[in-house]
Amino acid sequence: MGGLWATFCGEGGSSDGGGKLSGFSFLLLRQPTSCVNQASIILIDLFLITLVLLTWIHKSWSRNHRISVQFRGFSKLQVASVIFNGCLALAYLCLAIWSLEDKLRKSHSASPIRNWLLLLFQWFTWSCVSLTVSLGGKHLSRMPLRLFSILSFLLALFVSALSIISAILAGVSGKVVVDILSLAGAILLLLCGFKKYKHKQGDGGETRHEASLTESVDQVTPFSKAGLLSRMAFWWMNPLMQKGNQQTLKDQDIPKLRQMDRAETCYFQFLEHFNKQKPAESSSKPSLLKAIITCHRKEILISGLFAFVKIVTLSAGPLLLNAFILVAQGKGGFKHEGFLLAFTLFVAKIIESVAQRQWYFRCRLIGLKVRSLLIAAIYKKQLRLSHAGRLMHSGGKIMNYVTVDAYRIGEFPFWFHQTWTTSLQLCLSLAILFHAVGLATFAALATILITLLSNSPFAKLQHKFQSKLMVAQDERLKASTEALVNMKVLKLYAWETHFKNVIDKLRKVEYRWLSAVQLTKAFNNFLYWSSPVSVSAATFGACYFLKIPLHANNVFTFVATLRIVQDSIRYIPDVIGSIIQAKVAFARIHKFLEAPELQNSNVCQNQKVGDASHAILIKSANFSWEENSSKSTLRNLNLEVKLGQKVAVCGEVGSGKSTLLAAILGEVPRTSGIVQVSGRVGYVSQTAWIQSGTIQENILFGSPMDTQRYEDTVARCSLTKDLELLPHGDQTIIGERGINLSGGQKQRVQLARALYQDADIYLLDDPFSAVDAETATTLFKEYVTGALSSKAVLLVTHQVDFLPAFDSVLLMSEGEVLGAAPYHQLLEKSPEFQELVNAHKETAGSDRHNDAVDPQSNGSSTNAFNRTSYEVEQLNGSKGDQLIKKEEREVGDTGFRPYIQYLNQKNGYFYFSLAALGHFIFLIGQIVQNSWMAANVDKHHVSKSKMIVVYLIIGFISTMFLLCRSFFTVVLGLQSAKSLFSKLQDSLFRAPISFYDSTPIGRILSRVSADLSIADLDVPLGLIFAVGQTFNAYTNLGVLTVATWQILFVSVPMVYLAIHLQKYYYASAKELMRINGTTSSLVASHLAESVAGAMTIRAFNEEERFFAHSLELIDTNAGPFFFNFTAKEWLIQRLEVVSATVLASVALCMALLPPGTFAPGFIGMVLSYGLSLNLSLVLSIQNQCILANYIISVERLDQYMHIPSEAPEIVEDNRPPHNWPEVGKVDICDLQIRYRPDTPLVLRGISCTIEGGHKIGIVGRTGSGKTTLIGSLFRLVEPAGGKIVVDGIDISKIGLHDLRSRFGIIPQDPTLFNGTVRYNLDPLSQHTDEEIWEVLGKCQLRESVQEKAEGLDSLVVEDGSNWSMGQRQLFCLGRALIRRSRILVLDEATASIDNATDTILQKTIRTEFADCTVITVAHRIPTVMDCNMVLAMKDGKVVEYDEPSKLMRTEGSLFGQLVKEYWSHFHSAQSL
Repeated sequence: MGGLWATFCGEGGSSDGGGKLSGFSFLLLRQPTSCVNQASIILIDLFLITLVLLTWIHKSWSRNHRISVQFRGFSKLQVASVIFNGCLALAYLCLAIWSLEDKLRKSHSASPIRNWLLLLFQWFTWSCVSLTVSLGGKHLSRMPLRLFSILSFLLALFVSALSIISAILAGVSGKVVVDILSLAGAILLLLCGFKKYKHKQGDGGETRHEASLTESVDQVTPFSKAGLLSRMAFWWMNPLMQKGNQQTLKDQDIPKLRQMDRAETCYFQFLEHFNKQKPAESSSKPSLLKAIITCHRKEILISGLFAFVKIVTLSAGPLLLNAFILVAQGKGGFKHEGFLLAFTLFVAKIIESVAQRQWYFRCRLIGLKVRSLLIAAIYKKQLRLSHAGRLMHSGGKIMNYVTVDAYRIGEFPFWFHQTWTTSLQLCLSLAILFHAVGLATFAALATILITLLSNSPFAKLQHKFQSKLMVAQDERLKASTEALVNMKVLKLYAWETHFKNVIDKLRKVEYRWLSAVQLTKAFNNFLYWSSPVSVSAATFGACYFLKIPLHANNVFTFVATLRIVQDSIRYIPDVIGSIIQAKVAFARIHKFLEAPELQNSNVCQNQKVGDASHAILIKSANFSWEENSSKSTLRNLNLEVKLGQKVAVCGEVGSGKSTLLAAILGEVPRTSGIVQVSGRVGYVSQTAWIQSGTIQENILFGSPMDTQRYEDTVARCSLTKDLELLPHGDQTIIGERGINLSGGQKQRVQLARALYQDADIYLLDDPFSAVDAETATTLFKEYVTGALSSKAVLLVTHQVDFLPAFDSVLLMSEGEVLGAAPYHQLLEKSPEFQELVNAHKETAGSDRHNDAVDPQSNGSSTNAFNRTSYEVEQLNGSKGDQLIKKEEREVGDTGFRPYIQYLNQKNGYFYFSLAALGHFIFLIGQIVQNSWMAANVDKHHVSKSKMIVVYLIIGFISTMFLLCRSFFTVVLGLQSAKSLFSKLQDSLFRAPISFYDSTPIGRILSRVSADLSIADLDVPLGLIFAVGQTFNAYTNLGVLTVATWQILFVSVPMVYLAIHLQKYYYASAKELMRINGTTSSLVASHLAESVAGAMTIRAFNEEERFFAHSLELIDTNAGPFFFNFTAKEWLIQRLEVVSATVLASVALCMALLPPGTFAPGFIGMVLSYGLSLNLSLVLSIQNQCILANYIISVERLDQYMHIPSEAPEIVEDNRPPHNWPEVGKVDICDLQIRYRPDTPLVLRGISCTIEGGHKIGIVGRTGSGKTTLIGSLFRLVEPAGGKIVVDGIDISKIGLHDLRSRFGIIPQDPTLFNGTVRYNLDPLSQHTDEEIWEVLGKCQLRESVQEKAEGLDSLVVEDGSNWSMGQRQLFCLGRALIRRSRILVLDEATASIDNATDTILQKTIRTEFADCTVITVAHRIPTVMDCNMVLAMKDGKVVEYDEPSKLMRTEGSLFGQLVKEYWSHFHSAQSL
């Protein structure tokens, strides 16, 4: 054995392995060329060869069982693999022959045999394995191919690692180059091994399979069927890039994602892994992060493999540079080594490019999938969020989780591998540095460690500041959402300035934390960008004191390595920032996903009625909104409702009627008792919830179209004539929240939606309060007693007229049922019910109008849709005109316009110029620094100390300009953020109400949340980094050109090609970015809509359909995002090939020119810049692309910064007196109103005079223009003609604030704001607590508020959802009472309160506003019977205006007809 080992190693082999068997010791493994290592490689070769031979032998024995594979020719990947690996095998053979010949020539003996024998084995192994894996797919199954490819890759990795270490210790040789290139060959084999082959399914099987998939595959991204070579080079993107260059890309041009990348797949895969943790770790909560990592572990590992290859190939650059300098000094290893090095440099850069692009692409894809699944999880969660959960997570916060937090987490996978690749890069770089400068490396290491450690406290600060910023952003967005959603109310009350100031204050808090975050980021960036100077100072100082010689080869190996390392180090702030942002976002989302959900145990529900004896059964049940409350919201409930039975629920305001319906739906936690619901439920909420979309879509609500049932539903809900009047019919698009419908119209659409579902149980929450008397009667007959005759119906109502028609009446008070019996029985035994009925009779005033004329039959209702019924003539000529417009986006190349828009903010040009100049001077300083070193490193007359001191002085001076760059970048960002927000805020709050009618709130919210966040945090840094990295790339190219002018012949065409590629890319990329922006608004709008209508969605069991639609919208948004970042990788890869060509040309130029043409120092300097050219060019394009993405947000913000505004708030030259209006006289002169310039008149020449102190009632059918007339008083719409004069002042001549603040209004839709009771009554803090308590007493709210421990500080949550609808309307009355305006407008203000309360309130209004002008719009005719005058409207005109008694006696009077209809409705309801 010893003799054999001696023959293999040789007698003198102890120096590199020893000639004895003791050479197997661990110490020998540290020597890359040791006998142990070489013998190990030969053994692995033997093992591989044996496996290959056995596989082929087994194949020849089992021909009858072979797998037939469809294989037409060879792919480009296979051809490339065969050629490349064939050349490698040939190179090994040539090296083996040359090594043997050299051994025989020098020693006349083949011993020791280890070198040439190893090369022969490598040749034979590489030949066998490469041919088998590359071309064997036609004959072999998948498993052996993959096994061989993996083993060959591991072998190549081991061999190349040993060769790199050998090169560091002993220099570069031909074998080292071939060994390193073998890694690229192994990667090709790996790709071939994992190439997919189509297996035949039998005759015609594949053809049929392909035919069945043709349609679906054509709609899916080409990425799904692209080959490996196409994936590596992004060729599959070419069709889309070509289309984008030929025409403007549209939404329908974007292919769909692969099934595995879609939100549905990602979410359910995540859910599966998340749920798996529950049984295994029952004691601890499942980890969201762990589930996400488990879902994508394969993609993470593959991207990590590419990251590793990139780092290894990048680290080879300084070694090749060192070899170049040695060749220039005449110390080359063999002839023409320079040519081989140039070729190797080119190949290394190409491999580096492919690896990095795949790394980034795959990480971006992981981020996209993570973002999609998180948005899906958030959406799914909000559908199940309980009342307690909604108190903790408002709609604004949930919007923030989707638009900001999920986005930040989606960005994190891009930075994930940077956490360990930076460390690996540092380790490899330190190894190279140790080879170059020896022990001085430890000085560099110490400096790097100090830099990292000194950043630790700043990283903690940044985390703290980021958390505070997110909280502040939540608060500001919550307030903004509330204000924007309720903008009409704010304008009516003239509160927009106050609410704007509140948001501005919140923004100041946010701005303070934004400043802190940006300053810490800036300091981190300065610290890391300046670290190469401090590392250089420490290293060269150590060299000086340790007497380490400095020459061109080791100095510029150090410089080149440092240039590579500094780019990695510069990424550290971004990595830290990304980790911090992701950690904060993750904690917020995790907290939301753990929020309490609705419990299915609240209600025992059975979707099928079956043989159940009851539809609804409640036994001894208690319910409480607050789980730990000592007093239940509903107490001792007992209720049984059978199919076909009609039960009415009545009671005073706040008695728990709506809560009862919510409890049946499972919305209120049950603390005791039993609740059973048997059958499907149809629910109509008190506050109408309407989806954006067509009328038909709202009625169908996901159910298939049944024409007969649909037409019957429309007819029974009195919608037939409404639809006939519309040019689009039931295809008319309803605005968000039904903005272009009146209250009654929204309710009828809701009723139609419930009826069409053909449910078994109907829960109707006061649906008739918003419609006129005739419509209410028609609906009750056709809908409740007709269509729902066989259904179980539970109807909450304040209208006593209908109660006799019910099988049972439920009387509620303070959360308890006082009585439940048929109408007449309850009337006899319940004094409380008698009071309720008597109050109604008093309100109706039946004794006063018995002499009225008989009602005239009017047929069905002629109601028309508000704001659209009068546009029929014009819309008939333009059928495509809808109120809700498609979101606008810029088209084509906008050039520098969005950048100019950004820099136009508050001295932006000045700060930007200073920052860019600081960066440019820093780069010039670096060039001067390296030029000084290159010129003097080998000059003996320049002392080492002088050379190092001057080098460091230049470096430290240049870093001062870097500090200036960081400072001015922060100032630029903060000033621009302040200006952008201010202009956007002013524009939105000054926008006319028509803008909010036609713009979905999701579009606005996406701008004030996601777009504003990007403009705040990302645009300033992105802008300066893009400019800085572009400067870097061009200075690198400039240094190469100046040093070797010959490469101009290559670099000029290459630069032209690069610019052309960039233009080609931007043609598609800009549209992809814009489509991504508009589709993100769809996601936001759908989420906002679903949050508002969650209770209705749950009631109809439509959660899955809405969730499925959400998944579709997420994918619609993910598609352009996917193609956007892929297009960026497509561009960068091609630009990297350009830069690799330029670098190889420089190297080839230096190899071709005679030795001595260039000084070794300048060769080192030029190649150190050349090696970083690739990276600087990539960073330049990458930062430009990132900035182009970011600047789209500025573009979108700018769209809403120039909305045409309303009239001025204050006209200084025409301000009304302080006591105006003093009398309250209103003269309306030929008033004409149209909503848009291109539409017909809505009010057609209205003229009337309202005397001061008079009480005026405005009546008319739904859509007759009543609300529009009220709006014109407040100038929500400016008159197209005519005028309104109040106390001698034309209201169109004064400021809007002066006008609206002097009038009082109780609007149709009661609105409460998040805050306290005090804040909701007196947000401007103009009144004392005593005054507020007095007002609460007058509007019947004093007891309700006193019951709460906090009193006036009692909480009012978002939308006032913790108060009943009636109580909300009472709050609005309280606002009017506390304002004490001379003119008060009541717009159907008492529709949702009971008759007894209404009676008291009418008396209160008559008393408190006895000397004021009161204008009342009401559906309840008794409300206007005691008015001085009644104004009756029809089709936008005044048809009569006189005293009620006179109108009652006038033949054919519209008012008389409405009164008779009301009494007809009253008597018919009683007779039902």
